[in-house]
Amino acid sequence: MANTNKRAVDILNKDDLIVIGGAGGFIAGALTKYFHDQGFTRIRAIDKKPLPEWYQMTDGVESICMDLSIEENCIVACRGAKEVYNLAADMGGMGFIEKFRIECLRSILINTHMIEAANRAGAERFFFSSSACAYNVELQKDPNVRALKESDAYPAMAERGYGWEKLLSEMFCEEYWSERGMKTAIARFHNVYGPFGTWDGGREKAPAAICRKVIETKDSGKLEIDIWGSGVQTRSFMYIDDCVLGIDMIMHCDDLIATAINLGSNELIAINDLVTYTEEIGGVKLERTHDMDAPQGVAGRNSDNTFIKQVLGWEPDLPFKEGLKRTYDWIEQQYNDRKAGKRTVS
Repeated sequence: MANTNKRAVDILNKDDLIVIGGAGGFIAGALTKYFHDQGFTRIRAIDKKPLPEWYQMTDGVESICMDLSIEENCIVACRGAKEVYNLAADMGGMGFIEKFRIECLRSILINTHMIEAANRAGAERFFFSSSACAYNVELQKDPNVRALKESDAYPAMAERGYGWEKLLSEMFCEEYWSERGMKTAIARFHNVYGPFGTWDGGREKAPAAICRKVIETKDSGKLEIDIWGSGVQTRSFMYIDDCVLGIDMIMHCDDLIATAINLGSNELIAINDLVTYTEEIGGVKLERTHDMDAPQGVAGRNSDNTFIKQVLGWEPDLPFKEGLKRTYDWIEQQYNDRKAGKRTVS
């Protein structure tokens, strides 16, 4: 398989319509800005959140408040689209995923309606944001887990709720290519983090949650931190800039049509080490407690990047400590802005 790294700018005209679902959220908001900054003039950004609650708003983009779990809305959203990126889903960190499985499963409605609407509208390419939660949980019981390769999703034993929705939606993408000839792309995200992400309120993921907790302890003077679980759980974390670049390359690689692929860092980080790194950035040392009843997810999960390097000659590569510092600085500014009564990303 030959290396190729074509992007939207190599294939599309600047006035082709790009539709992005979930654009009021973290990743899709960053993707919207990414395409806008490349000079694309017709971007339709959609999210069910009211516009004032979007994480990022990009000037010059058609931004619409609309619920994409409703079929009629998807038809409107995809009208005239050259490419459709579906990143809309009800999701969050492990606390949300374990507690609200029905909401996570209901996201199947979004992708089912969006891919059908995109196909009927004549869109040439459709992107689906899958997740490493689609992988067999039986392979993730050891913090020293071997990195997961794409074939490890089967035999299927996905994370309940969220993971099963992702796995089934992947099948839709495969069959729309097989039966109807629409080029589909499937990326399995591994823990995306960075500025303009959720950092408070229960949907935030581990890097943002730990950053916030360290900032709060510094502000209060109570130098303690509560960690969910033993802290030996391991994950890999991908910085947002790597993520949006990877989406672009995966979407426009014909060798990856209807083929699920890992999109994540292969730098394995223990939660205890995440806390240590964040303490170093914050210039504090905290007393640690461990809540063993809190949601913890699988014991370990990492991305095997053999396939993406083979096909694209590239993998997400921003060192975690560097991305964490950028994220910490942004969350600290958000925290201070909130204290000052200014509007912040939730």
